[in-house]
Amino acid sequence: MASVTGAPKRRTRRPKRQHNNPAGLRRKYENSTKAYVRKNAEDVEALLRSELRRLQQLGLGLELDVKWLPKDGELSGEVGGNTIYIYEVKGEKAIQALRHEVVDHLITSRIVKPLVDLINLLIKAREAEIYKEKEKIVEILSQII
Repeated sequence: MASVTGAPKRRTRRPKRQHNNPAGLRRKYENSTKAYVRKNAEDVEALLRSELRRLQQLGLGLELDVKWLPKDGELSGEVGGNTIYIYEVKGEKAIQALRHEVVDHLITSRIVKPLVDLINLLIKAREAEIYKEKEKIVEILSQII
C-alpha cells in the first residue's frame, strides 16, 4: 500500500536478539532478579523469620538469628557467629536454605565442634610430651659432642 507521498511504506524489522550473548542474558536475569527482590523483600524476610521461630520452637537453632541478603551465586547460605545469612533470591529456596543451615549448625555445634576440640586437646597434650622428649635428646647429644 502506498503512503500519501506515493512511496511504499517500509517496515523496519528489529534485529533478532542473539541468545549467544551471555553478558546480555546475565544483565536481563540480574534486572529481573532485582525487580523480584524489590517486590518481594518484605514477604521473604517475614517468611524466613517465621520459619526460624518455628524451628526454634522445635528446639533447633535456639540462639540464631536470620538475615536475608539475596544475591546470585553458588552459596545459598552460611552461618556467621549467631546469624544465618541466606543468599537465595526466591522464597521457597530461601526457606530450604534456612532449614539446611539450621540443621548444619546444630550438627556442627553439638557433634563436630566438640570432637574437634577434643582432638586439638590431644594434639596439644602430645606436643608437650614430644617437646620434653626432644629436649632430653638434645641435652644428651650436646654432652656427647
